[in-house]
Amino acid sequence: MTRIGLLFNHDWDALGFARQADAFQFDEAGFDLFSFPSNARLIGFDLQRFAAAQARRARARGWAGVVSHHEQFGALAAALVAEAAGLPGTPVAAILACQHKLHARQVLQQVCPEASLPFAPLDARYGGPVPDGLAYPRYVKPVKAAFSVLARRVDSQAELHRHTRFGRRELWVIRRLVEPFERVVRLRLPQAGTAHRLMLEAPVQAPQFNLDGWVYQGRAHALGVVDAVMYPGTQAFMRWEHPSRLAAQVQARALGVAQRFLAAVGFDHGMFNIEFFYDVATDRLTVIEVNPRLASQFSDLYLRVHGLDPHAMSLALALGQDPAALPRQVPVGGAAASLVYRALTPGSTPPMPSAAQRAALAQRFPDALLFQYPKSGHALARDFKWLGSHRYGIVHLHGRDEADLKRRAEAASAMLGWPAPYADRLGLEPATPALPDTIPPPLVSGANP
Repeated sequence: MTRIGLLFNHDWDALGFARQADAFQFDEAGFDLFSFPSNARLIGFDLQRFAAAQARRARARGWAGVVSHHEQFGALAAALVAEAAGLPGTPVAAILACQHKLHARQVLQQVCPEASLPFAPLDARYGGPVPDGLAYPRYVKPVKAAFSVLARRVDSQAELHRHTRFGRRELWVIRRLVEPFERVVRLRLPQAGTAHRLMLEAPVQAPQFNLDGWVYQGRAHALGVVDAVMYPGTQAFMRWEHPSRLAAQVQARALGVAQRFLAAVGFDHGMFNIEFFYDVATDRLTVIEVNPRLASQFSDLYLRVHGLDPHAMSLALALGQDPAALPRQVPVGGAAASLVYRALTPGSTPPMPSAAQRAALAQRFPDALLFQYPKSGHALARDFKWLGSHRYGIVHLHGRDEADLKRRAEAASAMLGWPAPYADRLGLEPATPALPDTIPPPLVSGANP
């Protein structure tokens, strides 16, 4: 069978690539950042050494391709391995340009100014004094991070000061997460500057969306759009829904922005995910960030609703093939969601479901995917400090339509003993302004606008 290198293959990726196990033989490498003792390998981790070792392995074992959708290390590692081993892949400089959020914002301002936000680097070292004279409110986030770590709105200098105070343990983690990327940036994209810093952006209050797609032979194609729904009054995701309610013409505009930006950074091959705001009142679309890899959490949403398997598509790209040529499977639902269970205050996390509860869920909802993220001690405290909440679980489900999906989600949540992530079920106001009640078909390998 065709042999593929899989780097940092965990969670949704492990499930997605397992669907392809009959057609491929996988050689895996990497570690899990979120489990011990695997994450102990973060100590002394050198991304370039790791990639060089995997490139040697690729040549020795005859890899036909290499792939990873891991944001922190994997996507860049796969690009380095592909380059060194002569395999199809995303250019290294393009990965760096997307993941260095300050540099990406500078490029976006040049090529798509209408889709950019006011921004500036925060002129302060980690834990250093906050400069005077800044206008508030501002949105602060790391130049290099993942999973919205340390990204939040601040309304005053005092709040920004509190947010940027880090203990020794926190600084140790931050530096070791960023330094492997920093070493490659210094060599391959020095004009971007250091990634060991924070940046500021103008805050936006508008619904969020994700455009997923791929680039083949230099041309961007859209897989579709996933809607984000927040816990009301927070920046914390409550669920992700597909199909999108966003009007087809706005989805097409997002694809046009993607094409211009990706071309500007030399991204000519690979999967991508772009997070953006769309304000229906002003008709303004603005980019939050560009992720140079598949958003694996959404992969099975597309599979359930459209019969399109993004993990299979990413393997086609890893082999240098056009993913649009892959056959579709039969869709199983008309709507699907990634339900995010979250504690917003310390001490409010419900118990993890028992083995009996999990077995009952699997029997009644065999299509459900359940992920549990129990934390305690320093790790739990760090969640509330860095993210403002604690994500303790995720469930994926589908339904005949949106109403059926909600009914199934409420029933599944009750079986787990978790509050269903719907605002009305939590006694809260709707999380986002109403959008046009339009559900267009997915934009699949269509012409760019």
